[in-house]
Amino acid sequence: MDLQKIREILGERATLLDHECKTISASALTIPSPEYLDNIHTYSDRTPRVMGALARMFSTGRLANTGYLSILPVDQGIEHSAGASFAPNPQMFDPEHIVRLAIEGGCSAVASTYGVLGIVARKYAHKIPFIVKINHNELLSYPNTYDQTLFGDVRQCFDMGAVGIGATVYWGAPESRRQLHEISLAFAEAHRLGMFTVLWCYVRNGAFKTPQGDQSLAADLTGQANHLGVTIQADIIKQKLPEGNGGYNDPALKGLGKTHKKVYTELTSDNPIDWTRYQVANCYMGRVGLINSGGAAGENDLRDAVMTAVINKRAGGMGLIAGRKAFQRPFKEGVALLQAIQDVYLCRDVTIA
Repeated sequence: MDLQKIREILGERATLLDHECKTISASALTIPSPEYLDNIHTYSDRTPRVMGALARMFSTGRLANTGYLSILPVDQGIEHSAGASFAPNPQMFDPEHIVRLAIEGGCSAVASTYGVLGIVARKYAHKIPFIVKINHNELLSYPNTYDQTLFGDVRQCFDMGAVGIGATVYWGAPESRRQLHEISLAFAEAHRLGMFTVLWCYVRNGAFKTPQGDQSLAADLTGQANHLGVTIQADIIKQKLPEGNGGYNDPALKGLGKTHKKVYTELTSDNPIDWTRYQVANCYMGRVGLINSGGAAGENDLRDAVMTAVINKRAGGMGLIAGRKAFQRPFKEGVALLQAIQDVYLCRDVTIA
């Protein structure tokens, strides 16, 4: 896909391709590249086995050896219910189709549950990198509660041949400090066993939905969530694309925490690329890769997915982790959508802003 085709898909949002970032300079960032692992993790405390696991993911799929990642995540059946997730495309009730979609879609890895990946591990663990999502929220308990619970242990992931583990922390939730403790221990164990770590780094608290908007999607709060995530040695941060800014300054959240006026006057603007660059900055200026989530399926999934990829790439991010937009449509259409996302990262004319 060339730049002109990307512009056509974006329509009125094609102005994102022309944005010049005047906040945090691209020269201050670690930009994804084929040398990323050598330039960063050679000097970290990650063991040779962790380096090997990361190298396998970075050398898989259509984005192999570019420094960018395209991951298919299919764990939504636990929280959203299997019906809500798979009824639009019932073949995805079968774990084999999930893994096949990731392979045929040219993904760098597939991320899913113990059950999904375990049931097909002997057939596919050597064909595409497995990332096991180790904790989930489930909404069959009534009344619903919103918490992340471990569904197994890290050794199970290692035994099925996974190269990485993923986990969620709901930063800002009453249970977040317990989750922080559980996942920091799990990440340490994964590193000891030679697996890398991915953190679903979400901000979540009902109080964050205020008259001024949903501050759980604010650049400043999601940026701080990222900073907490890299502190517990997540190798990759998964974060939602920011939809606003100024959570710390919201009158309804008085006393939430501390910030600085330069966050809003010099380090961000009102452009989503600059909001996302602030997320990247909180990942040690890009030393830890930021992948943004693809979001829920909607009426114009191709445009929205390509737009998210453009924002992430131009901000200095490392790729996209897109699930429902791909697996909730017919198989061939899901493959095409995943490859359209990847085409943004393969297009040299889509540059860092």
